[in-house]
Amino acid sequence: MAAVATDVKLDALRPAVAKLDQISENEKTGFINLVSRYFSGEAEQIEWSKIQTPTDEVVVPYDTLAPAPEDLEATKKLLNKLVVLKLNGGLGTTMGCTGPKSVIEVRNGFTFLDLIVIQIESLNKKYGCNVPLLLMNSFNTHDDTQKIVEKYTNSNIEIHTFNQSQYPRIVVEDFFPLSSKGVTGKDAWYPPGHGDVFPALSNSGKLDAMLSQGKEYVFVANADNLGAIVDLKILHHLITNQNEYCMEVTPKTLADVKGGTLISYEGRVQLLEIAQVPDEHVNEFKSIEKFKIFNTNNLWVNLKAIKRLVEADALKMEIIPNPKEVEGIKVLQLETAAGAAIRFFDNAIGVNVPRSRFLPVKATSDLLLVQSDLYTLVDGFVTRNPARENPANPSIELGPEFKKVGNFLSRFKSIPSIIELDSLKVSGDVWFGAGVVLKGKVTVTAKAKLEIPDGAVIENKDINGPEDL
Repeated sequence: MAAVATDVKLDALRPAVAKLDQISENEKTGFINLVSRYFSGEAEQIEWSKIQTPTDEVVVPYDTLAPAPEDLEATKKLLNKLVVLKLNGGLGTTMGCTGPKSVIEVRNGFTFLDLIVIQIESLNKKYGCNVPLLLMNSFNTHDDTQKIVEKYTNSNIEIHTFNQSQYPRIVVEDFFPLSSKGVTGKDAWYPPGHGDVFPALSNSGKLDAMLSQGKEYVFVANADNLGAIVDLKILHHLITNQNEYCMEVTPKTLADVKGGTLISYEGRVQLLEIAQVPDEHVNEFKSIEKFKIFNTNNLWVNLKAIKRLVEADALKMEIIPNPKEVEGIKVLQLETAAGAAIRFFDNAIGVNVPRSRFLPVKATSDLLLVQSDLYTLVDGFVTRNPARENPANPSIELGPEFKKVGNFLSRFKSIPSIIELDSLKVSGDVWFGAGVVLKGKVTVTAKAKLEIPDGAVIENKDINGPEDL
């Protein structure tokens, strides 16, 4: 019965999607294919007993990679095979900002995008190479990003922008596009996750353009990961060993228990996400003992391989159903993730990289870390202060008063020194003076407005009011 019902739904959906003149034929086809895969229930459950821990051949320890060539000319040749692609589809809404997340100021007045451009500029200048920057936008970030990249016109870097697909949100009740229910504007649409990077690269013509320039690899990373810088050792390794795909993974800490992990499964390396794990194994999945690494979403992929697989329509990544509500209507958006594509590429590997290559800014608590004395900024690269002896970063929890970037900035006269901090938890109406130093474990809980005076040194303390200072 279920199969019949889904066929009926699909038959009704096809003409409804065909009428949507806001999107291209490629997008319509891609969307219908995605929905029919979703209906066919292709998502076969993982057989838990078949999961194997990948060997060092499959997930290569970073320290064992051969050093990159030191010769300038050889390095230039290597870099001229590379394209850097940043996933720039996200908005800064969770941090209280309008527009693309990549234009939030990270440090010294520089935005994520500024830092990315400065980094690639300095590579191009140092080696005389031409590493282009591609930005994959969503319809949410496209217009703003077009305006913003104009400020880089005089830089020695070729910047290309393209859009990921725009798919219609589907009403759960009858499986019709939301736009056919009178919901207009951006709310009726969604970008289908970063797994879309491969078809979008191809559909936009950027893939062929890069191949015709002699480019061989694309380094894909989230625009908000400050640690995702071009790494010559990894690039050199992939070209030498002809690996079509490489996922950077890094050891899990307790903060990363939900992150996807790499496994060996039926002879191939594969991404295992928490959503695919049977309920009875979820705790095992979260354990740091059995699954020691997680996906940073720094990915290196061979361009010819992308072309081959996209043209064969072979990239059938696991579908992630994401239920939402728009104007009181329950809708569904179907998404895919780029990391899940690893199993379709030949000779795919993971590289177990240092934690420094994973420095995402998802919230103002992360902004506190990267704006503090824990990091320095040199040539667009955010590097960790060697004065910090603990390899782990302090854990930071800020209350809702600090959630928006504007509020966060106004509550700190200057960012405190946190080199010797283990953990900080702040709740309530707290205001920090200038030159504050935090050490050890610090908790600040304000019942009323609480001002931390300039120059205060707070070590291993619970502060509940001015009397505790």
